Amino acid sequence: MSVMKRREFITLLSGTVAWPLAARAQQAGKPMIGFLSGQSPTTSAHLVGMFQRGLGEIGYKEGENVAIEYRWALGQYDRLPALAVDLVNRRVAVIAATAGGGTPASLAAKAATTKIPIVFSSGADPVKLGLVASLNRPGGNVTGISWLTFALDAKRLGLLRELVPNLTAVPVLLNPAFPDAAQQLHEIQEAAQTIGQRITILNAGTIPEIEAAFETLAQMRPDALLVGADPFFHSRREQIATLAARYAIPAIYEDRDFTVAGGLMSYGASFPDAVRQVGVYTGRILKGEKPADLPVMQPTKFELVLNMKTVKALGLTVPPGLLAIADEVIE
Repeated sequence: MSVMKRREFITLLSGTVAWPLAARAQQAGKPMIGFLSGQSPTTSAHLVGMFQRGLGEIGYKEGENVAIEYRWALGQYDRLPALAVDLVNRRVAVIAATAGGGTPASLAAKAATTKIPIVFSSGADPVKLGLVASLNRPGGNVTGISWLTFALDAKRLGLLRELVPNLTAVPVLLNPAFPDAAQQLHEIQEAAQTIGQRITILNAGTIPEIEAAFETLAQMRPDALLVGADPFFHSRREQIATLAARYAIPAIYEDRDFTVAGGLMSYGASFPDAVRQVGVYTGRILKGEKPADLPVMQPTKFELVLNMKTVKALGLTVPPGLLAIADEVIE
């Protein structure tokens, strides 16, 4: 059995991984990071790499001068509080709540400790969530990265209307089990009202429900689809992109990873880069900086990515103006 498969098997059994490497490092006096995620090591492997890259920018490398205890909720958000408490009991130096399910992981970590520093990544407003007092002065033991993806839905709907003219009602795929679902729905409804776009809501919170949602879409024959921002959807991006292609539905997503997986178009901040920044902040805290003194970071760059193979398969024509502003075109 490979190392990754063996680790995943242990994770599936308990939701925790007590890495031998981490145990040796702790005994050697190296600082230990608690890594808390709502997703799985398989779907988040590239994000873990970005986190480690951020740590490396501050001079930390797992196994050499820092240890990491990983805790995965495997998409079951109700497991996060217990996993957070476990990390607190292990007396980790910092908790990084990120890499899929960042918001529920962050809330679970915050509920578990007021002393251990926490670095989060979240697509929602961290002030509204109660994670921090303000973006510039977080206060307390929590800081992190907010890429405010929900605030970009008006732009995504606008981009869909540029690529697919004369849109009628646009279905929006949401996960009702996602803790941010209510806020996300509110933001999307406000965005649709602002630009005068009618929408309809489809819910899916499991793999079979995603299949069922697309079967419903096939009967609806919509002009386009907006896929809501959600860690579970991100973990199922290949399934969603494949179904959208099967039923010939033009769809826009929050993150480049969907477009790489065959999705039509994405617009948003770079989620992998946000996770890298979590690594940077985690390293800075290990060096002695306090979360209260580290402002919540926000993205300065947003990526519009087009998959031209999917464009051609759907028989669409990209307007020259839209093509000109694309940050990346996947051929």
